[in-house]
Amino acid sequence: MAIILSGKELSQRLLEEQQQEAGRLKVLGIQPGLAVVLVGDDPASEIYVRNKGLACEAVGIQSKTIKLPGDVSQQQVLDVVDNLNQDAGIHGILVQLPLPKHIDEQQVLRRILPEKDVDGFHIYNAGKLFTGQPGAQSCTPKGIMYMLHSTGLPLRGLHAVVVGRSNIVGKPIAMMLLQEDCTVTICHSRTKDLASMTRQADILVAAVGKARFITADMVKEGAIVIDVGINRVDGKVVGDVDYENVQQVAGYITPVPGGVGKMTISMLMQNTLEAACRAHS
Repeated sequence: MAIILSGKELSQRLLEEQQQEAGRLKVLGIQPGLAVVLVGDDPASEIYVRNKGLACEAVGIQSKTIKLPGDVSQQQVLDVVDNLNQDAGIHGILVQLPLPKHIDEQQVLRRILPEKDVDGFHIYNAGKLFTGQPGAQSCTPKGIMYMLHSTGLPLRGLHAVVVGRSNIVGKPIAMMLLQEDCTVTICHSRTKDLASMTRQADILVAAVGKARFITADMVKEGAIVIDVGINRVDGKVVGDVDYENVQQVAGYITPVPGGVGKMTISMLMQNTLEAACRAHS
């Protein structure tokens, strides 16, 4: 039976450290600030934004949400980002994705100043990650690494298999694992005989967006299984991993909900605090 890597417990532990850091900054006269830009009225996005606001409140970060209608123009979104770039009280800017189809996401993300890019999506920060330089890192992969380190297991030399090649999770987590001296394989929708690849994984990261896609027969005994998926099935939230059955095979496993998602928000708080420190260093 696998050991559960609880994002809920780890994020609670982190919260105490982050509260102390926010308090230290306030003593120095620095009030960390995060601005979230929400375009349209997507229910899932609204829930995410609300949770981010609650996390800011818990940590001691001043949060600001700018809600724009779904038919807003590209230029209007860029103007909002420009104003936030110039606001000295805002240390982090997050544009909630996905954006409406008529808006160029990449152009909007590129408009955010790299030093205020707490999502780690700006091409400048992505390039820093790729070349092993310090900089803002994507929140979900950063949270995954925190979870892996929490096991206390040495990662060097382990075979990590990442299923999914998105710019938000798959590619950045592959780079982070590579920098930990793992041997990394990236699998995707065109991978031949996926199960033969995943069965080789000491660390298996599932980020495909398909409910219960990773089954027990695809997992090596004792593997660390990280489930990034959030899927709704019959009114329930489930991951990309068949949790009940894979739990019998894996050494460690993350639950859904209460796993990686909790860590993603914690890392957003961490990135905002770090951005505030850099802005006043």
